Amino acid sequence: MPTHILANGVTIPALGVGTWPIPDRQAETIVASAIDAGYRLIDTAEGYGNEEGVGRGIRASGVDREQLFITTKFNRKWHGEAESQQAFANSARRLGVDYIDLLLIHWPNPALNRYVQAWSGMIHLLGEGKVRSIGVSNFKPSHLDRLVAATDVAPHLNQIQLNPRVPRHVERGYHAAHGILTESWAPIGKGSDLLADPVISEISRTSSRTPAQVVLRWHIQHGLVPIPKTTHPERLVENFDVLDFELSPVEMGRLDALDRHGEGAVDSDTNGN
Repeated sequence: MPTHILANGVTIPALGVGTWPIPDRQAETIVASAIDAGYRLIDTAEGYGNEEGVGRGIRASGVDREQLFITTKFNRKWHGEAESQQAFANSARRLGVDYIDLLLIHWPNPALNRYVQAWSGMIHLLGEGKVRSIGVSNFKPSHLDRLVAATDVAPHLNQIQLNPRVPRHVERGYHAAHGILTESWAPIGKGSDLLADPVISEISRTSSRTPAQVVLRWHIQHGLVPIPKTTHPERLVENFDVLDFELSPVEMGRLDALDRHGEGAVDSDTNGN
């Protein structure tokens, strides 16, 4: 498994597994199956309502905790310095872990105007060693600017909606300039027909790979960290099997050209829990 190095030196796998919207009762089986298939990066969130199930899956896998990279996120209720520290404690308890590898603010909720305070609390958690790295999810460059201006600490990672139709060039450019790793949620589409796109279908046929494998490989070759979700064990294995082939520059260019220039992108100024 290739890896990336976050700005604070922490290593994160280049491919993970997402768990939304897997119910808590199913999460144990799916997470244990994912770990058995080779995944070491597991993504969950308070808002998914499945942290306890994810924790059970981690323990059921039999893999040492230190070999896993666990990410979770907290909701707007915990936007505050003391509140974000409490959010960590709540998630750690539900997951059944002593530390969290990556803690994220799930949405900026700018109307609430409290994400900078939440970020200050996360910096404190990082200093105490309760979390190994800290980041955000669904933050725009304007939101990130406020964090950096207020604290001089940039997030280690920003998890955003991203796929060939929603490539987020502006956000990725900002991240690259500020040492922020980009992680892709809904990397193979979210309620769309992305995988049936004729370009993806053609590349799938010529490469003898599934459409999902083609798109996930696009993410990896762009230096992104995709976290696809599936409840099907066979697809867990297929989605993980993207490390032994490469898309050609022409194929990458054809996928890049699927950009719909903002269509289908979720606006994090008006969305978020």
